[in-house]
Amino acid sequence: MKFGIDRLLADAALRAPLEGRRVALVAHPASVTEGLTHSLDALAACQGITLTAAFGPQHGLRGDKQDNMVETEDFIDPVLGIPVFSLYGEVRRPTARMMDSADVFLFDLQDLGCRIYTFVTTLLYLLEAAGGTGKAVWVLDRPNPAGRPVEGTTLLAGWESFVGAGPMPMRHGMTLGEMGRWFVDHFKLDVDYRVVAMEGWEPEGPGFGWPQDRIWINPSPNAASLNMARAYAGTVMIEGATLSEGRGTTRPLEVLFGAPDVDAKAVLAEMQSFAPEWLAGCALRECWFEPTFHKHAGKLCNALMIHAEGAFYDHHAFRPWRLQALAFKAVRRLYPDYPLWRDFPYEYVTDKLAIDVINGGPGLRHWVDDPASTPADLEALAGPDEAAWRDVRAPFLLY
Repeated sequence: MKFGIDRLLADAALRAPLEGRRVALVAHPASVTEGLTHSLDALAACQGITLTAAFGPQHGLRGDKQDNMVETEDFIDPVLGIPVFSLYGEVRRPTARMMDSADVFLFDLQDLGCRIYTFVTTLLYLLEAAGGTGKAVWVLDRPNPAGRPVEGTTLLAGWESFVGAGPMPMRHGMTLGEMGRWFVDHFKLDVDYRVVAMEGWEPEGPGFGWPQDRIWINPSPNAASLNMARAYAGTVMIEGATLSEGRGTTRPLEVLFGAPDVDAKAVLAEMQSFAPEWLAGCALRECWFEPTFHKHAGKLCNALMIHAEGAFYDHHAFRPWRLQALAFKAVRRLYPDYPLWRDFPYEYVTDKLAIDVINGGPGLRHWVDDPASTPADLEALAGPDEAAWRDVRAPFLLY
């Protein structure tokens, strides 16, 4: 199969509209060709393309910023001599000066298929900045490694943020090229938008979203594996909890929790008792770790590791958002007074709890904290939203 960047480089007819126009690239470390050449270098060497700028999203073009809310500065590329603008520094929306740097903006980011992963919001902000200017935005499409499944509640009106671009569920099941088509329609954007689609991507084929003939490259520092990408729509919620998501270890965001004062075996038993059907599609394994930084740094933590991989993985049974909700619920039932929710400014939102910003509303937190709530209550919240989103997205799917 071929990703969008590979098709663009191989097909002179696809590149023809770029002749004589200034081109900018939005990229990160996973923006590589099938031969592992970075897209910036490949485009710079491509005849007929005039690169005049590059842009880096959260964690930077080089992917060197480890944690969330660590900003990147603009710089001049030392080889190409072009400006590299940060879309996670002084600004998150492209400024007029940034937009003046090019006529066509190529967007080549590997996504994880999750609303909270900020690259999807960066795409929206670029489309909005290009709206009404005559400038073009092309998405060089890449796979959604989590595939087509949909899961989670829809972001509520008024809860938009840098981790909540619009009314979609946590796990949206679209590629960024498809998502851009929905953005243009939903927000009624006047923008010259096109997708350089992939060739041969089979979201229901072997790999269930991630092609088996491609290696995994971290799109951000803590997205270290396909297992993480599959689990992320659940484990990212731990960023809003006092429990550790495994930052400061070699397997971040692949655990349901880690803490020095929580008994992982007891939590697993409670999960199995409360909603056993939500544990399907993966294996859970007790483990221990001592974070070198971040939450519980230097303390021995008991944890549950997720294995959504190999023979343990059932693509259509695995529901990471429910699995993580269940882990929170089990902790709350075992430790009713546990200080579960982390109170800090999350992605620059200062007036809402982080767990609510992450979920685009307080529904999940209320469900976890209510002693009387049942699995059916959470299904009643999420199920209709998931069904509605499948209908909404259908006209915009390309594969």
